[in-house]
Amino acid sequence: MFRLTEYMHQLVNPTPVRARRGSGTVKPVVIWNLTRRCNLKCRHCYTVSADVDFPGELSPEQAMETLEDLGRFRIPALILSGGEPLDRKDMFEIATRARKLVRMLALSTNGTKIHGEVADRVAEIGFDYVGISIDGIGETNDWFRGVDGAFSDALRGVRECKKRGIRVGLRFTLTEANHQHLPEIIKLCDDEGVDKFYLSHLVYAGRGDKNRGEDAAHIRTRKALDLLIERAWTAASGGAYLDIVTGNNDADAGYFLRWVADNFSADQVAHVREHLVAWGGNSSGLGVANIDNLGRVHPDTYWSGYTIGNVKTQPFSQLWTGGDKMLDLLRTRPRPLKGRCAVCTLRDVCGGNTRIRALQLTGDPWAEDPACYLSNAEIGVEDAERLTVTPFRGKSHDPAHRFY
Repeated sequence: MFRLTEYMHQLVNPTPVRARRGSGTVKPVVIWNLTRRCNLKCRHCYTVSADVDFPGELSPEQAMETLEDLGRFRIPALILSGGEPLDRKDMFEIATRARKLVRMLALSTNGTKIHGEVADRVAEIGFDYVGISIDGIGETNDWFRGVDGAFSDALRGVRECKKRGIRVGLRFTLTEANHQHLPEIIKLCDDEGVDKFYLSHLVYAGRGDKNRGEDAAHIRTRKALDLLIERAWTAASGGAYLDIVTGNNDADAGYFLRWVADNFSADQVAHVREHLVAWGGNSSGLGVANIDNLGRVHPDTYWSGYTIGNVKTQPFSQLWTGGDKMLDLLRTRPRPLKGRCAVCTLRDVCGGNTRIRALQLTGDPWAEDPACYLSNAEIGVEDAERLTVTPFRGKSHDPAHRFY
């Protein structure tokens, strides 16, 4: 996750750079897919969720055992996700216990169920943050999410959270079909007093892989970042506050750094770059982890084809520190990247970007990320061919052991 607002503030209120911790000391933010059941049918759903029961999901007892282990392991944050996490019958029991065990607790939801007693329970538990997904205004959102009325129901959820003093954010996945709605979504954030905006780039996983041809063209992505940078600078300069972050395309950090170079002194560029290098870009397998609805542990939420182990048979803390070979490679700096990523002058900033897109297109997780929208000149590379996105043809690659 690239925290645009945080790094923008380094230009007006610089702070010392914190040393990057070694991979052995990093405890991950855990994104836990409590269930695959969901009342919506989103075109880019990475879990291919549906409004049905899925066999093999963690029992209440297994979920609580996992939660206790996460607490003892002292993870910095836990994000309860789905499917739609509110569709899990014991979600509130899990969340109530989690509130006592982790420092930061968040809920990732489509927002359509947050009203009445459910909204009261969410407020009572004391989530630090509730993220609600909206992928366009009105009918566009409903088309993306597969259910008429999803937009109005999600907006109701935003308002119910605000009414109860819950910190709430909007999440928006950028594609060719909805990029024109981004200015309206930002305005919606301002009009509704939303605390945080999260721009998600499309990842080729689940239905997002089958619809990879709808990924935003690079020029759309650049224009989207221009808009977000402008809004973040307005806030940093004393305007209305909005916490802006982006996810699933760490090239955003390189694009921001080039904006800094175009507008500020060499000393300020160097300072911001130091902060970005300390952050290190993509954190799959290092600063972020995923537990899916069946208890399988993955390097991130999109890498469902690679499983480290299962919390039904071994605690997460042991799996995460057990010397898994793929995790070791993901934690290596620099990573064993190929193509443009291998020779990019910004690879210490972005960490090689999102590996799952490279895997899905080429079968090799170390190939270049095709969603990097920076030109060869911008990354200091000469005459390198670019990997292009091809439409889904009915085959998803699996990260087999040959990549170790």
